Amino acid sequence: MNRRASSDLSGATQEYLLALRSAAVEETRVTAATVARHMGVSTQAASEMYRRLAAEGLVCQAEGRELTLTQPGRAAADGIFRRHALLEWLLTSVVGLGWAESDEEAARLQGAISPRVEARLDELLGHPETCPHGNPIDVAIAARRPAGVSLASLEAGDVATVYRITETAEEDPALLSYLEARALTPGARIEILARSASLDAVTLEGPIGRATLGLRPASLVRVLRGEADPSLFHRVPGRLRIG
Repeated sequence: MNRRASSDLSGATQEYLLALRSAAVEETRVTAATVARHMGVSTQAASEMYRRLAAEGLVCQAEGRELTLTQPGRAAADGIFRRHALLEWLLTSVVGLGWAESDEEAARLQGAISPRVEARLDELLGHPETCPHGNPIDVAIAARRPAGVSLASLEAGDVATVYRITETAEEDPALLSYLEARALTPGARIEILARSASLDAVTLEGPIGRATLGLRPASLVRVLRGEADPSLFHRVPGRLRIG
């Protein structure tokens, strides 16, 4: 299935393919129940949708009810995520919306743009390889980028660079807003001031001062130890940016 075909899928189909793609990045084994938790729907509703997607050749359900995207399903999901990411870049860097707002608006628009507009956006935005939160646009890009480590795994005194905000974290608007407000965005240098398992928190020094995260939210942020290669972090061409 090509990108044109993926853009013609129903909104619900796109949502479920994207949810399975997202869950598969963070989980070793994904079932309808896993995706249902991600989406906030019943397991029955998710199971019924994935049975339909399996009949269409987009999803494979293995023994033990494990779900995987087929090759056409993965291509379709990557196409959906790519359009979503391009729209997020446009809405954050050009229109000026915040991370949480742009994610919501991109979800509304991702099924409406044509392949021609998608290609033009990609060109105008400088061909980003990731979404604004640092997540790779497709499986080929993901394979050649470093994995990073969990922010929650760092200890006091460690210095690192924020690398990506995982797709699971993207599902929490409050967390996205907090990270953005504290400038804890991809490319930001941080130093761990304290980490306490008993207090369930990590405190760090970021670009605009101190920030504290619970260990669970911190586990959803990936970092690179030390200084990172600037080429890993996309910047929208200056002529398009507001301000």
